[in-house]
Amino acid sequence: MDVHAVPSSQQHGDPAAAKRNGTWGGRTQAERRTERRTRIIDAALAIWLENGWAAVTMRGVCTRAGLNDRYFYEHFADRDELLGAVWDEVCFHVFGELSAVFAEHLGQPPLDILHLAIARAVALQSEGPARILFGDHAGSRVLEERRKATLTEATDFLIATGRPYLRPGVDESDLRMGTLMGIGGFTELLTAWRTGTITTDAPHIIDHVTRTARLMGAQYLAFPD
Repeated sequence: MDVHAVPSSQQHGDPAAAKRNGTWGGRTQAERRTERRTRIIDAALAIWLENGWAAVTMRGVCTRAGLNDRYFYEHFADRDELLGAVWDEVCFHVFGELSAVFAEHLGQPPLDILHLAIARAVALQSEGPARILFGDHAGSRVLEERRKATLTEATDFLIATGRPYLRPGVDESDLRMGTLMGIGGFTELLTAWRTGTITTDAPHIIDHVTRTARLMGAQYLAFPD
């Protein structure tokens, strides 16, 4: 530890002064709270990935995070609130990854960019925390609500991203319905693949979804491939 970064009261072992200053070990109370919340979410995500969302319990999460039970309730009212927070964190990461794909390939044909985004989405659900988005959420009201909300957000995201490439006069209602069908079908396909209902490999999934996207995109894009 860098003693120069710690208040003199703490360097000399004065807990009372440290408490008055709101710091301990060089970190503020707010920083410690944020760290504890992150540890709880990380522990819940790890359990979820290993054994499914139903295995996430307050006691199990606290044990895994190495925290007293009371710290759970410092951040979450109950398990449902924690599950929702984990889902939100994963979705934030996924949308960030997909946004980066679009941003990094501006100027390329829109369907080529979409192909890259599809490939990234497939990779994310294969190798990372995004696997939790494509499992069985039956029995969890909060996760079913999150799933529906995420589908709407993904639809809004794809429409906003593709708007510069749209053909003039595109019917907005048709566009939304088509986009929603495309994303919903893609999600169901990945879920079926994830749960073993469909047996194939990632390249086949990417190729099939890309071909379908090209057919659908031709209805709306100004310069379809």
